[in-house]
Amino acid sequence: MKVKLSKISTLAPHKLNKEHTKKELVKLKIKLEELQNLLFAENKHSLLVIIQGIDGSGKDGTVRNVFETVNPMGCRVFAFKTPSPLEMKHDFLWRIHQDVPEKGMIHIFNRSHYEDVLVQRVHNWVSEDIIEQRFEHINNFEKLLIDSNTTVLKFYLHVSKEEQLTRLEERMSDKTKMWKYNENDIKEREFWNEYMKAYEAVFENCSKYADWHIVPADQNWYKEYIIATKVVETLEGFKMKFPGLKK
Repeated sequence: MKVKLSKISTLAPHKLNKEHTKKELVKLKIKLEELQNLLFAENKHSLLVIIQGIDGSGKDGTVRNVFETVNPMGCRVFAFKTPSPLEMKHDFLWRIHQDVPEKGMIHIFNRSHYEDVLVQRVHNWVSEDIIEQRFEHINNFEKLLIDSNTTVLKFYLHVSKEEQLTRLEERMSDKTKMWKYNENDIKEREFWNEYMKAYEAVFENCSKYADWHIVPADQNWYKEYIIATKVVETLEGFKMKFPGLKK
């Protein structure tokens, strides 16, 4: 999957009506609640939702707003930050594999194993040979999940550099967002072009078994609509049924 991010818009199509789309999103979230309940009851499939994006792309808000209607018993969220000393003693997928969903569950990764071929590549913390090896390991890992009846949905939140700056600056002025502020986020903007190239390499090398969905993310209402639509369509594709009485 070859992609040039600079050629892809970060905005919703002009013809799309915002208010109508937001109403459709409400319907999708009601449907998602029903389907998640069915997924949990049938206990045959599992869904892993991976959400990636640079700082300020809206990962936290996406998780909160798209999945707000689902039953917490059937959905868990995992955020992968800097590896702990214990995690560093293992292979890079060790901490990830522990948190994949069991049957009947939806697990959401807010950042994921892809950090190990993004941040580390941008900052040259590992060699290109290791990055290439990790691409292969990631593909094999995702195939293992798929072969085990876990569907993997991967979303990249495609935000513009201008919108990202606006959101990062809000963290310095909006008291409800100050807790998110990290001065390192501003410093990382200096590596914008390197991050874009690193993501493009991920799309090209790690779409073998689970496709990437590039989601325009400058407008939250559109971003959430696209992701909710894909999640609902995926769950509907399982053709699930409630189990009958146990004999």
